[in-house]
Amino acid sequence: MRARLALRSSSTQVELREVLLRDKAPEFLAASPSATVPTLVHPDGGVIDESLDIMLWSLDANDSESWLTPEIGSREVMLALVEEMDGPFKTSLDRYKYEIRYPDGDALEERLRAAQILRSLEERLSVTGWLFGEGTSLADMAILPFIRQFANVDRAWFDGEDWPALKNWLERFETSERFAAITGKYPRWQAGDPITRFGI
Repeated sequence: MRARLALRSSSTQVELREVLLRDKAPEFLAASPSATVPTLVHPDGGVIDESLDIMLWSLDANDSESWLTPEIGSREVMLALVEEMDGPFKTSLDRYKYEIRYPDGDALEERLRAAQILRSLEERLSVTGWLFGEGTSLADMAILPFIRQFANVDRAWFDGEDWPALKNWLERFETSERFAAITGKYPRWQAGDPITRFGI
């Protein structure tokens, strides 16, 4: 999701192929060393298979919305926050969301750990409404998809927590044209199928 957000923001033209994770096409496995999505394959055969790296690659080429130059702080500070969310927060999110995969874990403890991190975001968001100023930054678009996943594990619990700025931030994202534009469903790609165009 976040790779698609950056690709669209940067007006990067790509050929989108929808991958069914439980039945990965041989062509996909040949292209992706990690066998994970998203995977971006350059015409010259080069591969980027981390979503944040795809974001940075596309925005470094064309950052028309200035996602990489936040109003408050620096690119380095912004990326440090994204790394924290990709690390400790994502670990707790996975153990909370996919409890059955971690039989030795405690999903509610992981939810509490993640919630503590979200409270620090609440403090940031309560000032300007976005993480690094009054406009969207890479950090917002890199982190919001994870917040959405976390919220949807138990939406009633999430909505009952006292983080109004965080909930408003998520709602603005989920009801935006930007979100609607990258959440369309595509048929599973198979060899020989037409390629679906994505981008501008």
